[in-house]
Amino acid sequence: MLRFDDLQLFVRAADLGSLSAAARGMDMSAAVASAALKRIEQQLGVRLLARSTRSLRLTAEGEGFLEYARSALSNLDEGRRWLASGQDQVSGILQLSAPSDFGRNLLLPWLDEFQREHPKLTVRLLLGDRIADLFRQPVDIALRYGEPEDSSLVALPVAPHNRRVLCAAPSYLDRCGEPRQLEQLAQHNCLLYMLGSRVHDHWSFHDGKREVSLTVSGDRFSDDADVVRLWAVAGAGIAYKSWLDVAADVLAGRLRVLMPELLCERAPLNLLFAHRAQLSKPVNLLRQMLASRCARLSSQYPGLRDSDH
Repeated sequence: MLRFDDLQLFVRAADLGSLSAAARGMDMSAAVASAALKRIEQQLGVRLLARSTRSLRLTAEGEGFLEYARSALSNLDEGRRWLASGQDQVSGILQLSAPSDFGRNLLLPWLDEFQREHPKLTVRLLLGDRIADLFRQPVDIALRYGEPEDSSLVALPVAPHNRRVLCAAPSYLDRCGEPRQLEQLAQHNCLLYMLGSRVHDHWSFHDGKREVSLTVSGDRFSDDADVVRLWAVAGAGIAYKSWLDVAADVLAGRLRVLMPELLCERAPLNLLFAHRAQLSKPVNLLRQMLASRCARLSSQYPGLRDSDH
């Protein structure tokens, strides 16, 4: 197969009438240039340049081949420019997976905005709380809470300081009373989240002096985090949710944060992908937008500002 730099050398030598001048222009030695020309002539099976110690001229075959070589180099340059311009544009298909609650209530409207800014971009969105298999499922990137369990994945922070909060609807608190101490959670209906067959009924907190963990119970379980949020908004019980997932409800008064002095469990949001090659311009821009929006939400809950304990 003909090499790109060999073709370049042949065209330059023909234009300059000198192999050594062409070699200097391509920052190679005369010996390397001579070997390259010999290689291309052997591959084509003809002599392209008649050369002596003082002169160089095109053979008849060389004259005929020169235009094809120019055309080939021109097409390759055009192809490289096309690729470069494509890298500057936000286009193509963005395939991503996201948690159900975050995906439906925050990511969807943000993605609508993102696509309005970049109309050539196509989005394929998978929602669910199970960990996406980035090596098998048709997704390039995944948004997930918590530290990644798979060390082979690349993780970039989107909301590194996000934490859970205890919250309940005013209607529930009016009916059942508001807990003022963690021990009082045992007397309340706690809304529980399931992942696979595991029920997340072990809640941890830091009260400023010590780590406190307790097992809670309730009459409702779901493997969809958004269902747990909807139950809480409906007044069915107390939820232990990511601040990002309930921020809009809290700010609108649909939910109230309980015992805000507590430091609750970390729930960092990360962008996961299998290979750094997948960190394309659309992915980078999306991550920047998500990080900015999440930071804005986090700033509206003061308890998250100093959360790196």
